[in-house]
Amino acid sequence: MIQANQKPKSVLDLNCTEAQAFFLKHESYFNADLPPYFNFETILSDVASELEDKPLKSVLSAKKPRDYDDVNHVIIANKDGQLSWRPFQLIHPVLYVDLVREITKQENWDKLKARLLILHSCDNIKCLSMPLEAPENIKDRAEQVSQWWQEVELKSVEYSLDYEYLYEADIADCYGSFYTHSIAWAVESKSVAKIERSRNNLGNYIDKAIQNMQHGQTNGIPQGSVLMDFIAELVLGYVDLKVANKIDDSNINDFKILRYRDDYRIFVNSSEDGEKILKVLSEVLTELGLRLNSNKTKFSSDVVGASIKEDKKAWIVSKGFHRSLFKHAMLIKQHADFFPNSGSLTVALSKFHKRTLKLEEVDTTSKAIVSVIVDIAYKNPRTYPVCFAILSKFISLLDDRSQNTLIRKIQNKFTKLNNVGYMEVWFQRAIKNKLKDVVLNEPLCKLVKGEKVNIWNSEWISSCKLTKLMDSADFIDKDKLDEAEPIINSLEFNLFSQASG
Repeated sequence: MIQANQKPKSVLDLNCTEAQAFFLKHESYFNADLPPYFNFETILSDVASELEDKPLKSVLSAKKPRDYDDVNHVIIANKDGQLSWRPFQLIHPVLYVDLVREITKQENWDKLKARLLILHSCDNIKCLSMPLEAPENIKDRAEQVSQWWQEVELKSVEYSLDYEYLYEADIADCYGSFYTHSIAWAVESKSVAKIERSRNNLGNYIDKAIQNMQHGQTNGIPQGSVLMDFIAELVLGYVDLKVANKIDDSNINDFKILRYRDDYRIFVNSSEDGEKILKVLSEVLTELGLRLNSNKTKFSSDVVGASIKEDKKAWIVSKGFHRSLFKHAMLIKQHADFFPNSGSLTVALSKFHKRTLKLEEVDTTSKAIVSVIVDIAYKNPRTYPVCFAILSKFISLLDDRSQNTLIRKIQNKFTKLNNVGYMEVWFQRAIKNKLKDVVLNEPLCKLVKGEKVNIWNSEWISSCKLTKLMDSADFIDKDKLDEAEPIINSLEFNLFSQASG
């Protein structure tokens, strides 16, 4: 049982050694859900041991990593069941470890923490999304989600006592739009960074390290790791500071801004002040090559009502339950149609998953329930882990012939989508080798099947030892793979399912 006095630590509360260990954890390296037999911690540790104190340039060949467009491994997740998708990146372990090692050197880590204190020095603008390290037996991402509820939504409700208006805004394609040179501006200040553009200061090092990860591009940073979330916070903190200074110049004093990553909540008592602050925010973002998402900019004079997300309120009001399992599934589908890819949808499906675990046999509604769950997954890629957990239960209740038929139908359904690598990872977990001739194109799935696949391009490495290490990289835990039950349990995908201590 977790003690009440155990609290999460902000990454800024960690010393340099603790910070390095934090960033080199599996959960920090890739912070989306993967089946438990994936574990990148060993390869990261092995690379760190082999690199030791060697500078990156000492292990480079004539070509640099930026000369290749496939240095990282990209897992494509279809974003909306249509033509939009999100690229999650498994950063090349050598590049990842090198950047972690650089920013967590004593001098550099102290510099970053001191700089963030300056970037967050405005009392009226609160950053609430700094990476957190959770107490033992709690997932770090669970603490981040709790942070949103406690420090953003509940705090927003509290602010209704002090403020009459709430403006909401977020940045369009935030990670994909970052100008990497702005990282040096955030770390060193823009004036210093421009003067020292060719010098090997920390800001320039981070900038060049990220360009090495993405074929020399200066637009965008890789998505999918806590390390990149931290780098993003440097740039977004720089935005906070510039916004604070411009608001101060406008003589606006009666306001509060809560920022969680690229989401902004602006509280004011004058709609005129709110419009001015939005204008300031837009101008600062434009200077950095970023822009507000006009489709998601909202205004409300009902601060309490606007403080809780619409999808969450709707699900609470609907009560979201029916004694009939099929009608319960239809209630969830109805919610999914109104609030696609929402957090409340995942929560609703997790509770439905618990109900399905009690099933002992299929009935006349089972095929219809499976069809509903597949439809939800098809249109809501965020729900892949929990939807395939539900499907794994129904598959387990069928005879071999019926299992094979259902598995092929599910696969045929998803072949209509492009970029389904992330789906294939969870589909493979759900069928647990029940149909061995199922063709899966995602390289991670091929590794699980025992095929020899190099998911990172290491041609730029001159070190024989590092090259050998990368060629033999094995991040599939064979014991956990063998132990994986046919039915996916909630510990594999539910952030708030705690492992027993």
